[in-house]
Amino acid sequence: MTITLEAIEAKQSEISKLIESFKKQSTRSTITILGATIKLEAGEHYAGIILGDDGQPLHHLILLPGDVDEKSWSDAKSWAAEQGGELPTRREQSLLFANLKQCFESRYYWSAEERESDSAYAWCQDFDDGFQYDGHKASSGCRARAVRRIAVGA
Repeated sequence: MTITLEAIEAKQSEISKLIESFKKQSTRSTITILGATIKLEAGEHYAGIILGDDGQPLHHLILLPGDVDEKSWSDAKSWAAEQGGELPTRREQSLLFANLKQCFESRYYWSAEERESDSAYAWCQDFDDGFQYDGHKASSGCRARAVRRIAVGA
């Protein structure tokens, strides 16, 4: 390959554009999470903070005590409501797996979310390997846990 002045100038121009683009990027972001005092009832566990779509803290997630086995999705949702909570979302289940895996059996647990492309199915989380799968909502092969949420700043 022969090096020419034109080739060097073209590379220099390309690098200059990359440098300008890099300078325009935000190099750091600061997230301030105000200290919160959260009262946990007996058997509850603090799971962490869920971020909103904008990357800002949205709510604290609390895992409620108890679980139920072999329920359909609608029965699991009803059970969670009876416990004073709701089934966790898929994102919340990921946080629960990361921070409170020890509070779960190595089994499938229903999430609150239906599969987008087929409402006969809902998502569940395997607390053995961390993968999320869809299951037929009429199936009674999943367990359930309930969560409650506390808005950040509440």
